[in-house]
Amino acid sequence: MARKFKENLYLLDVVDWNRRLFDALIPLPDGTSYNAYFIEASEKNVLIDTAEPELAHIFFEKLEGIKKIDYVVSLHSEQDHSGLLPEVLKKYPNAKLICSPKAKPTLSDHMPIAEDRFITVEDGEEISLGNKTLKFIHFPWVHWPETMLAYLKEDKVLFTCDFLGSHLATTDIFVSNECEVYEASKRYFAEIMLPFRNIINKNLPKLDEYDIEIVAPSHGPMYDNPKFIIDAYKEWLSDTPKNVVIIPYVSMHGSVEKMVNHLVTALENRGIKAYKIDLTVTDLGKLAITLVDAATIVIGTPTVLGEAHPIVSYATILANALKAKAKYVSILASYAWGGRAVEKIAGMIPNIKAEVIEPIYIKGAPTEADLKAVENLAEEISIRHKKDNLSL
Repeated sequence: MARKFKENLYLLDVVDWNRRLFDALIPLPDGTSYNAYFIEASEKNVLIDTAEPELAHIFFEKLEGIKKIDYVVSLHSEQDHSGLLPEVLKKYPNAKLICSPKAKPTLSDHMPIAEDRFITVEDGEEISLGNKTLKFIHFPWVHWPETMLAYLKEDKVLFTCDFLGSHLATTDIFVSNECEVYEASKRYFAEIMLPFRNIINKNLPKLDEYDIEIVAPSHGPMYDNPKFIIDAYKEWLSDTPKNVVIIPYVSMHGSVEKMVNHLVTALENRGIKAYKIDLTVTDLGKLAITLVDAATIVIGTPTVLGEAHPIVSYATILANALKAKAKYVSILASYAWGGRAVEKIAGMIPNIKAEVIEPIYIKGAPTEADLKAVENLAEEISIRHKKDNLSL
């Protein structure tokens, strides 16, 4: 059944304990949840969003006992929130579907919804529910172009769909463990929101005018301390990275590993936090999390058939797609008989607007001269981080 979290406000949470991959790309070590919300007002009742179609049976169990819905609000058109709209509209034939103008064609493209069921709302538009008022806030690119938020004025609840959410399977209605949720939310931000941080930063001040007591996302628990997650987003959205270097790498015969280990020690000796990420065993979500903070990325790769290692190429393409905010990039590479691994890696990161520090490309096992070059790379990174006044 729906769970009451405030007078006449209900959470319809569909918890997916077993899901471990999202969009056939994003690792989910802690599962996820799909949250919908029901507002019971004096004149009109509202359902906000639906749930993942594969778990329709759980969602409709949550709807049991709700006799009347006048409006269904779609904040975001992605299937894990909108996929059950046709069935909901069939169950409640008098309900109208509220969405942003950009969402209407997206929803129509994906599912059969009659034209006369739609109501589109402009940025800042309000709808009276009788004793409650719902205000809509266009908030594009969190993480699709048609997204919006909804603010229930009398109860001071902000419904945010994917924005401010976390992939976390839990029975908690509200956050009970901020450390756990911080990690899950940062992973979620890194994998989904990071590429759009500039436009999110532009829209974030829209929230300043609202008195928010509860943030109600569509993944993970709700926040009854909204400052916790909003402040975290402000930090993650910042253009200023931290005094952090991440080193994603693969080593086939130990040469790259020796250079990476030497670099980690040299960086630590200079007061720089280093993350060594072996891509053959690392959850790529962890790579994404470190990209949120890193000022420098150093990519390590052996040469395979004249190219960078395929796993390294995949991780590099992902970092480029996420538009990591690193200011500096370099490469550690090894080869046996030749190739163009360095050139290929350098060409894979056009979205990362970073200065390239001279790569190190060695033949066979690293010599003393090669390790001295690694020391010099650490020093070059340190000089730049100090110039930029970076801190942890």
